[in-house]
Amino acid sequence: MTGDSWTHRLARPLVRPLVGTGITPNHITTARLVTGLMAIAALCPGTPSWNWWAGGLWLLSAFLDRADGELARIANMSSPEGQVWDSQVDLIVNPGFFVGIGVGLRNSGLGLHAIPLGIVAGASVFLAAYWSHALEQRQGGDAKAYSGAFGFDFDDLLYLLAPMVWLGWAAPLLVGAVIGGALMAMLTAWRLYRLSLRHTRRSEESAS
Repeated sequence: MTGDSWTHRLARPLVRPLVGTGITPNHITTARLVTGLMAIAALCPGTPSWNWWAGGLWLLSAFLDRADGELARIANMSSPEGQVWDSQVDLIVNPGFFVGIGVGLRNSGLGLHAIPLGIVAGASVFLAAYWSHALEQRQGGDAKAYSGAFGFDFDDLLYLLAPMVWLGWAAPLLVGAVIGGALMAMLTAWRLYRLSLRHTRRSEESAS
């Protein structure tokens, strides 16, 4: 199903000229991985100039995350392997951003506590995303674990990370990610647990 968020609509005409060129959605997903890793690396020095590079690369990476899916749909190139690769890249890049922030803030007021905070935030984001994917698979169809509103997907929150870094709000962003990421991971785990219970009960009822 074609995405209906604003970023999907923006990506659609930009990727349409790529149809038939030999460029595949997996190529774009790989570019998303490379630019995401570059953004993470640019966060590590923790300087304003590098943070500007990090934010720009992050926006490009987040946009490519939309572009690969749009190319797959327009060119009828969707595949289970491509979906798995896309999910794997998300599980690498998104948590890594917060680890990069933690490393970059090691000389801030947070001191060396910033690095373990980054690891905790990254782990929480990883678990929330992993369990969200499992929840979507169990729900089946095109159901999303968390739907958006007003033309924005829940994942569009990723675009806000760049301006927060540019504005020098990396420290509160990191602390917020530790708390919010942990809460999101726990909520998603609870929803997945309840859905698993329902499926088990239905299986038992149908077998009886």
